[in-house]
Amino acid sequence: MSKQDFNWENFETKGFGEGYSKAQREEMAAMYEGTLNEITEKEVIKGTVVGVNDKDVIINIGFKSDGLVPLNEFRDLESIKPGDEVEVFIEEQENALGQLILSRKKAKIVRAWQDIESAFENDSVIEGLVKRRTKGGLIVDIYGVEAFLPGSQIDVKPIRDFDIYVGKKMEVKVVKINHANDNVVVSHKVLIEKDLEKQKAEILNNLEKGQVLEGVIKNMTNFGVFIDLGGVDGLLHITDISWGRINHPEEVLQLDQKVQIVVLDFDDDKKRISLGMKQLTSHPWDSLAGNLEVGSKVQGKIVNVADYGAFLELAPGVEGLIHVSEMSWSQHLRNPADFVKVGDEIEAVVLTLDKDERKMSLGIKQLTEDPWTKEDMSTKYAVGTKHKGVVRNLTNFGLFLEMEEGIDGLVHVSDLSWTKKIKHPSEFVKVGDELDVAVLELDVENRRLALGHKQLEENPWDTFETVFPVGSVHKCTVVSKNDKGAVLELPYGLEGFATSKNLEKEDGSQVEVGESLDFKVTEFSKDDKRIVMSHTAMFREEAKPAKKAASSKKKEDAADKTPAEKSTLGDLDALAELKEKMEGGKK
Repeated sequence: MSKQDFNWENFETKGFGEGYSKAQREEMAAMYEGTLNEITEKEVIKGTVVGVNDKDVIINIGFKSDGLVPLNEFRDLESIKPGDEVEVFIEEQENALGQLILSRKKAKIVRAWQDIESAFENDSVIEGLVKRRTKGGLIVDIYGVEAFLPGSQIDVKPIRDFDIYVGKKMEVKVVKINHANDNVVVSHKVLIEKDLEKQKAEILNNLEKGQVLEGVIKNMTNFGVFIDLGGVDGLLHITDISWGRINHPEEVLQLDQKVQIVVLDFDDDKKRISLGMKQLTSHPWDSLAGNLEVGSKVQGKIVNVADYGAFLELAPGVEGLIHVSEMSWSQHLRNPADFVKVGDEIEAVVLTLDKDERKMSLGIKQLTEDPWTKEDMSTKYAVGTKHKGVVRNLTNFGLFLEMEEGIDGLVHVSDLSWTKKIKHPSEFVKVGDELDVAVLELDVENRRLALGHKQLEENPWDTFETVFPVGSVHKCTVVSKNDKGAVLELPYGLEGFATSKNLEKEDGSQVEVGESLDFKVTEFSKDDKRIVMSHTAMFREEAKPAKKAASSKKKEDAADKTPAEKSTLGDLDALAELKEKMEGGKK
């Protein structure tokens, strides 16, 4: 064969796929297509382990190239070896190095969410592992996804210690999936409720008044206790726990305690059940001592204090009321808290007793003698004796003075001062003040004591009668005026009165407030403590009756002159003595 006839194409190196005819290439491609899978990124697919090295696991998924998965993603398996089948997630068909990138971790997450959604749609029960507690509940691992188990969904009864569930397996149901936040909420309570439905129906159908049941204390409030009767809750009110008075159920009961109770009542729908505990024991009133009667002395503890009195507990369930009026002989009612407080152990006297109605009234003032019946009462408060008391009450007509506990006396407003016209006792004293008095009248039988303050001093009006006789002239200051006349300020703190027509001056004008002028006494009444005066009489004599004889007129003139002389000359010694006494009293 010549050099020109040699076919060089049969011996030259060809590229990939070259050297084949078109028909041969199509035949070869068809053979490869039968062995390779069509794959899509971001999906889960099964693969076979074909190799394991220090860093990666090589997995064949039937693609044109094998994929790599980091070895640390197989830590949950004891060993991984060639030939094992595993699920992987296709992250990239081909990265920058031309490698197929797979992930077993993401495959597990995707598969877990698929299983969770399936369990939610089919209402399936799945088992999870409680990993830890969190605020308001527990974190449960289901299929590798952390789900939230609220505290209210752990059990039908309130759970106070969540830590006891940590590290334990628990069956749950998926009740909510939030894809936006990758949130899963599960419940264990729904499984228990189904088991209790049958038991609950059986209890309700057989429920009767007076039936004694056993229950577990589920919850406590200040008004009572909720008891689980086996899927059905009943209320044990605080008043039905004990015959004695208790302030809170926790004083005698505790959570999760098993108790015997009796059914008191339930509504037609049997949704509200009232329970009792004290009804299982006899009433304490039935065991009271037979010799207990009115007048008996008893001992007990104060369990309640109200505005109107206090309750004394003689025994659990046996109480008596001590009204505030029976705490002290004093007629001025005070707050019961001034005498007793809760927890005090005291003695009292039985005042009334009704065993049928189970009512009793008590008193503590009866333990001491009534001050009005004391032997020395008539001598201690004899008329004229002097005492000191405390002002307890003010009225329009006077004031009440407490001389000692249980002994009150009345001081009339007219018996406060000889000289001042007091319209209301508040002008003179206030409640709580001490006041010196003298006894005016004592009536032990009717428990009445009349007192006076002004009687501690002699009646100055006996002396005023000689100082302010009719016709005497005195310098007075006008204090106030009204339509009827004017009030005048006289010496020694006295007040006089002048009618409007007697305020006319000599020039025809009227005397005004604040002016000091001479006034003549036209009327003096010692009994009424009234002095009437006139300025007009100083310059205008009133006409005398015509029928009076001249001798009479002379006598009247003589009579007018005599007192006038007394008022101007006067008994200087008597006035000095009176003034000294009054000034001493003020001090």
